[in-house]
Amino acid sequence: MTTINGSAIKTLVVACDAGMGSSVMLAGQLRRQLKKNGVTVVHAAVAEIPVEADVIVTHQGLADRVRGVAPDTVIVSIQLFIGDPAVARLVSAIQTGSDVGE
Repeated sequence: MTTINGSAIKTLVVACDAGMGSSVMLAGQLRRQLKKNGVTVVHAAVAEIPVEADVIVTHQGLADRVRGVAPDTVIVSIQLFIGDPAVARLVSAIQTGSDVGE
């Protein structure tokens, strides 16, 4: 299992390919929540995930594709782009410096 300490996360990517806008809303929400922590939040298509990504948040249906693109990066798989408990745990881990894992 790949893990990273929340305090080491500098670039967080919200990856999507559905084009429904909810992933863009999540990226904006995370930008606001993590601004004080110095985390850059990027929204990207799965095929365009930047190499500097420390953590990738994506829908569970895309997780295998994301693993193929970024096999050594921590992937947080979610069911809902808005209100998913995994996102709340990720934000908490970044803010408290605790570990994040798949």
